[in-house]
Amino acid sequence: MAIEIRVPALGESVSEATVGQWFKKPGDAVKADEPLVELETDKVTVEVPAPAGGVLGEIAVAAGETVAVGAILGHVRDGAAGAASTAPAAAAPAKEAPLKQTEDATEAPKAVKAESAGNAKPEPAGGGMPPSPAARKAMDEAGVDAGDVQGSGKRGQILKEDVAAAVEKGQQSHASAAPSAQSTASQAVAYAAAPAPVPLQQMRAPSVTSDAAREERVKMTRLRQTIARRLKDAQNSAAMLTTFNDVDMSAVMAMRSQYKDLFEKRFGVKLGFMGF
Repeated sequence: MAIEIRVPALGESVSEATVGQWFKKPGDAVKADEPLVELETDKVTVEVPAPAGGVLGEIAVAAGETVAVGAILGHVRDGAAGAASTAPAAAAPAKEAPLKQTEDATEAPKAVKAESAGNAKPEPAGGGMPPSPAARKAMDEAGVDAGDVQGSGKRGQILKEDVAAAVEKGQQSHASAAPSAQSTASQAVAYAAAPAPVPLQQMRAPSVTSDAAREERVKMTRLRQTIARRLKDAQNSAAMLTTFNDVDMSAVMAMRSQYKDLFEKRFGVKLGFMGF
């Protein structure tokens, strides 16, 4: 039985969206309400959850394509039977694994065990849940890895607040180690010799080829496209210029000087140029 994954209602006056990315691939097991795909609109970014648990079937719309509200994004197939049939077959190797690991542990030297323990990778944070779009953007800007952030969202999902807390924690630890590092650096600078001047042969102007290699063109999101379109419309409809007009205010200034004291005594306020 296949259950359709459709584009949900995206709000008033929003009739279409762009597929950002798929969090799962065809054949992956999914849980109910687990985020499957990210949709970008002119206003917000929405995550579409799985309508039911099972296995992700075919993906009808690839990333980068535009879809309308109510369109079919893919299907979720019932994978309970397949999971139940493969469970006994996977249980037998799991029982034999501890015995084999025990024999290998007795024969392996201690140095090998210490090295394997040091190379063990920590379990990724978030319980397998992908970070939210805002959290993913914050991690890219701060240069933080997802394994260093403890998620506090639903099923351990990493939120934007979790990224901010991890960055603040890292800054505090860096600040505590700063005095010792500064003292060591000051001693090194005191005893270090002056750096040798760079020869003129090694200095060259940046080439066009090297600058072009560093360029990266990234497709704008729907929100950025809307902002750019609105700015261009404003530039096309409004006059982008400044005008100056010269006015002879000699007579007005003379009249103000003549009546400003009398005006202030009668009305209690000063006579300004705006009154003319």
